[in-house]
Amino acid sequence: MNTLFGSRRRAGIVVLLWIILVGALASFAPALEDVENNAGANDPPPSSQSVQAAELAAREFPRSEGTPAIVVVNGADRSETSAAVNRIVTTINGARVENSSIASVITADNPGGDNLRTTDGDSEMIVVSLTGDPTDESFQDTVGELRDLVSEAAGPADVAVTGPAGIATDTVKVFSSGDKILLLGTILLVAIILLVIYRSPVLVVVALAGVGVAMRLAETVGAMMADAGWFDISSQTASIMTVLLFGVGTDYALIVTARYREALAEEQDRSAAMMRALRGVSESILSSVSTIVLAMLALLAAVSPALRGFGPYLALGVASMGLVAFTFTPALMLLFGGKLFWPSTTQAASSRAGGKVWERIADLVDRSPKAVLVSTLLGLLVMTAGLAGYRESYDFISGFRVETQSESGQNMIADAFGPGEIAPSTVYVTTPPGTPSPDWNRITRELSDTAGVARLGERPTVSADGTTAAFQVVFTDNPYSPEALDRVGTLASAAQSAADSAGIANAQVLVGGESAHAADIRSGLDRDNWVVAALVLVIVAAVLALLLRSVLAPLYLIGTLVLSFTATLGLTTFITVTVLGDAGIGNRVAIYIFVFLVALGVDYTIFLMSRYRQELSTHPPRAALRIALIRSGGVISSAGLILAATFAVLTTQPIRELFQFGLAMAIGILLDTFVVRPLLVPAIMRLLGEKALWPSAPQMVTKRAPTMSPL
Repeated sequence: MNTLFGSRRRAGIVVLLWIILVGALASFAPALEDVENNAGANDPPPSSQSVQAAELAAREFPRSEGTPAIVVVNGADRSETSAAVNRIVTTINGARVENSSIASVITADNPGGDNLRTTDGDSEMIVVSLTGDPTDESFQDTVGELRDLVSEAAGPADVAVTGPAGIATDTVKVFSSGDKILLLGTILLVAIILLVIYRSPVLVVVALAGVGVAMRLAETVGAMMADAGWFDISSQTASIMTVLLFGVGTDYALIVTARYREALAEEQDRSAAMMRALRGVSESILSSVSTIVLAMLALLAAVSPALRGFGPYLALGVASMGLVAFTFTPALMLLFGGKLFWPSTTQAASSRAGGKVWERIADLVDRSPKAVLVSTLLGLLVMTAGLAGYRESYDFISGFRVETQSESGQNMIADAFGPGEIAPSTVYVTTPPGTPSPDWNRITRELSDTAGVARLGERPTVSADGTTAAFQVVFTDNPYSPEALDRVGTLASAAQSAADSAGIANAQVLVGGESAHAADIRSGLDRDNWVVAALVLVIVAAVLALLLRSVLAPLYLIGTLVLSFTATLGLTTFITVTVLGDAGIGNRVAIYIFVFLVALGVDYTIFLMSRYRQELSTHPPRAALRIALIRSGGVISSAGLILAATFAVLTTQPIRELFQFGLAMAIGILLDTFVVRPLLVPAIMRLLGEKALWPSAPQMVTKRAPTMSPL
């Protein structure tokens, strides 16, 4: 500490070294956008049945025609639809001369295309196969050109381009559309809140500069690690990283500034005051960084790729922010000298109190702990009751909060052809080597009789060696619905039974398609939710136990964290599902909320409890609790307000998962900041008295030390 902050000159060297470091890293690190990988963001565990089915399909039924784009046409009657289809097909075939990416065009008039036209002829589908990688810009340009051609040729008929090619293109557009809004909105919002709290534009610049340095460090190092194949970074992870660093970074800046102001009241030398401030916050910030980093790394215990790839980059970001909080931020504060609090003076800043509000709150908890405990518990339990409407959604396309052609096309297909036609499933039956040619039609008949099956393809597709048959199965309901996901296992059992009836012993049965894909994601998440949640709670308990030297305190503190989570998820479910009408909570949102809310919520617990332990050295427990609440209350409330606001910026994003996650985190952090930490936790501690940190015993003082002015 003395080496870094012993003088203003040394502080300037620290700032300069940081600028050189991030500049050097940025000069040879790849751009983050160039290494982002969104392809596996919605994949099931690698060993899942649907993954095995996809591998089998690629091996036994190789497709050289590329990725299908489905053009759905809906006219006022058969003649209008037929005329529109003819014009569209002619236009697409003409475009194939100049665009080699268009591999083939299949219509209802092609062999086996009967299912591409409704019985009344009012609606038809055209399957256009496109070559290339769906993540490439050239592929997306081809889809855009196809949509323009189709729209011009459709005439009065309604038309949309959907299918895997359309969905992939819309996904990229939706994810990229909100990036600039997110960054600019976060900067503007944080700057305004910091200006209101600090009343000093210089302190705002210091806090935001620290966030900027940490973000640049995390982005460059993260991009290099992703480029080396250490882990994947998705657009969604990058978006959450932005708000996380702004929230956590400004929180740490607030904590350091608050202690620095307090130290300035007794230290004339600014370097000495800063070193005193850092000694006062070092334990709490280190515990905070450790907890968040370990909680993020706990996601590596998941089998779901979306969860496993989520943690390492965010852990890197928080670790970078912690390093900046201990070095760059305090150095920059010292560099500004007496102008740090401008237009206020150093004397006025150092004497600024936390406010009468927190004195009243502390008095309320001290006077009526039972009433505070009961009222807060009842309020949180009422919010938890919103979980009665909880359900999860595995329909990725319905999660877009903006209109897309892919979703419009799917709705047109569902209305005209039936909801199951959106994404048929495929049952693969493989015979053991040496098995005589089986009666595949018998399996077709038995699968047709399975409950919930609307139809099967006219005939199965058989592999070149005749050992594997693929049966296309269309469900009666939405293939992403819970009923369809539950039916995947039933379908596999029915196929196995049908194979046995057909005389195929030891047949291998696999179910592929979107329903099986979603069912495997659900199974993986069901396992991961419990494993990750348990691991995070163990990590938090261990950090609290080490910090507080207590066995009892981690138990009731973790209880408040869990209750805060259930209340947050209940209220979020009520708002988004019950009131706003979302199809459900995004399938990964609940575990994201749990990990972040527990990891960030325990931060405020650490700030409060760390201050409480420090005050115990000079005050009895009851007085120490009151002083700790008054002195940390204003800082925690300001930090919580900023953190909640940064996460609330995610509600501007056009993706359901980010909207719900941002809303939930804003709700949860505000609950934690203004209900759980200042009311519920102190009320429990007040009632426990000297046993609050059992088995540690408070050091009772015989002479009360002079009380410093509160923050």
